Amino acid sequence: MLKNTEHLVSLFENATEGIVITNRQGIIILVNPAAGIMFGYRPDELAGQPVEVLIPDRHRHHHHELREGFYQHPGNRSMGQNRDLHGRRKDGSDLPVEVSLSHYEKNGEMFVIAFIVDITRRKEIEASMVKQQKELEKISSQIRKLNAELEAKVEERTQILKEALQRLEDSQIELSEVLDKERQLNEIKSRFVSMASHEFRTPLSTVLSSASLLSKYTKEEEQEQRNRHIGKIKNSVKHLNDILEDFLNLGKLDEGKVSVHPTSFCLKEFILETGDELKGLLKTGQQILHHHEQDEFVIADKKLLRNILFNLISNAIKFSEEGASIEVGSHIGDNEFSIQVKDHGIGISEADQEHLFSSFFRAANATNIQGTSLGLHLVKRYADLQGAS
Repeated sequence: MLKNTEHLVSLFENATEGIVITNRQGIIILVNPAAGIMFGYRPDELAGQPVEVLIPDRHRHHHHELREGFYQHPGNRSMGQNRDLHGRRKDGSDLPVEVSLSHYEKNGEMFVIAFIVDITRRKEIEASMVKQQKELEKISSQIRKLNAELEAKVEERTQILKEALQRLEDSQIELSEVLDKERQLNEIKSRFVSMASHEFRTPLSTVLSSASLLSKYTKEEEQEQRNRHIGKIKNSVKHLNDILEDFLNLGKLDEGKVSVHPTSFCLKEFILETGDELKGLLKTGQQILHHHEQDEFVIADKKLLRNILFNLISNAIKFSEEGASIEVGSHIGDNEFSIQVKDHGIGISEADQEHLFSSFFRAANATNIQGTSLGLHLVKRYADLQGAS
């Protein structure tokens, strides 16, 4: 029994959590060294004082009611769910804490044990994460605004995008250091940084090189060369705009800012119009074949459905060879309709199919093909919004 007592005393004295024991009247009976250090007292200074000496002035009047409530219904519990708890140091400063309560009886009297953890560092990390998130949102907003002016200010915009990308990469590195224990978030972050770095740098390099070469063609007979580089710049700008649109659409979906507005329209006509818009993306010899069983009206969100169809057909074009055909069909049932897009492209391996709708995921056989790796993820999100199965 003596050895057990020695172990208990050693545990109390050497515990890294603060331990405070009070009696039924809320008077402090015992304080371990960790609690004394945490609140800036010597343990013997706190013995005999009301426990409210460790509570900030703004909370003391309410703490009496909470304490009485615990005495009337004692039990093991964690305090402060969904709200922040604070203690008061000897110098009057606030101390963010987590508190767990327990109790025991001795000689017919009830005593309360409070286990206290200093969460100052955690609060600092949370504040840092919030600050970094706001910086990322600010950067995204700046990129969208400046993109509208890109054609008129190519060289200026290129430099700004490079700086924004560097800041984005730096922010991702800082976030990874803070969230290194969050495995899933780290995996998404790594895929995002890899994709963003590749997808931004490739068109930016084209813009920079073509803009630089444009200044060398000053003669009238060199208009063909100028047109060629202007075309490269425009294509790169369009690619950048597509990337930003995917990011912004994902952000709107995550924030719940995308709503469904169903209207009535002719499905066949709608699919044919969307296919015509995408003909400019077709490679040499490619063609879009249509198979529609009915020429009837359906009710759906036309804008969201266009985004779905646009992603599916453009993916089919992108991942198919020259000369291949893309087949688009539709069927209208009693209370539903379906759209099918079939291609003869590189396909997706069975191992990768389980990640088919994951964000920033790219199949092993498609690493050298341009894209944000968000297309199918957005397709599923848009489809789910409309109750698709």
